Amino acid sequence: MGDVWAAGNAYEAYVGRWSRPVAAKFVRWLTVPGDDRPGVAPGRRWLDAGCGTGALTGTVLAAAAPAEIVGVDMSRGFLAEARAHLPAARFVAGDASALPLAQGRFDAVVSGLALNFVPGSQRAVDEFARVAAPGATVAAYVWDYATGMQMMRHFWDVAAEFDPAAAEQDEGPRFPICHPEALARAWTGAGLRGAETRPIEIPTVFGDFDDYWRPFLGGQGPAPAYLARLSPDKRAAIRDRLDARLPRETDGSIALTARAWAVRGFKVA
Repeated sequence: MGDVWAAGNAYEAYVGRWSRPVAAKFVRWLTVPGDDRPGVAPGRRWLDAGCGTGALTGTVLAAAAPAEIVGVDMSRGFLAEARAHLPAARFVAGDASALPLAQGRFDAVVSGLALNFVPGSQRAVDEFARVAAPGATVAAYVWDYATGMQMMRHFWDVAAEFDPAAAEQDEGPRFPICHPEALARAWTGAGLRGAETRPIEIPTVFGDFDDYWRPFLGGQGPAPAYLARLSPDKRAAIRDRLDARLPRETDGSIALTARAWAVRGFKVA
């Protein structure tokens, strides 16, 4: 009963479209110089670990002017989607906790919405640090599943009313890494310096209930995979309860928000 990550189009409809605006704010945070540190300059080598369909990879290409960007993911279906849309990047099949890449190669190592899905997430952060060059920025973002990712929070709260077993699949309690304190500890534990976290929040507006519900039927990710295993009657009951409960604007749209937690640090030179 694991999570399903294979079909790029279904993932894009479910989460990929919301990852892109988060990625834009995240990359800006890394590249714009601040009072306390320089930003990642143009012409640097980037790695996107757990790149999925390429939402973050594409943002780096568009906004950071990298000399090179490599994306690594275990899903060959996601990698096929990424390659089709991002020919300027290089993509490699691999595990974020055992990256098939040389030590000290990258000036920026990033990961978007993937770290919590890696068994033993500290091993992945250790790998991020291993492949980072001296002085490199190492950063990631994950959804705030517990309270901040409202489209999923509404779903799991309703699912639990019909099925107590839903709690076992709910990303909120499943992924303790998705909190700022846990992220900071993981970065410090990997020997990265200056670890800091910040929230990134975006609007997630659905045109109507079907726009909200249809992506949950695509089978990609914990909630859609859980839903696909239910009987038609139980799926219909969850759908109807959500339809009645979700807030509506006067035009019938559903205006929610999504919050991610981001973390960054740097490798000692």
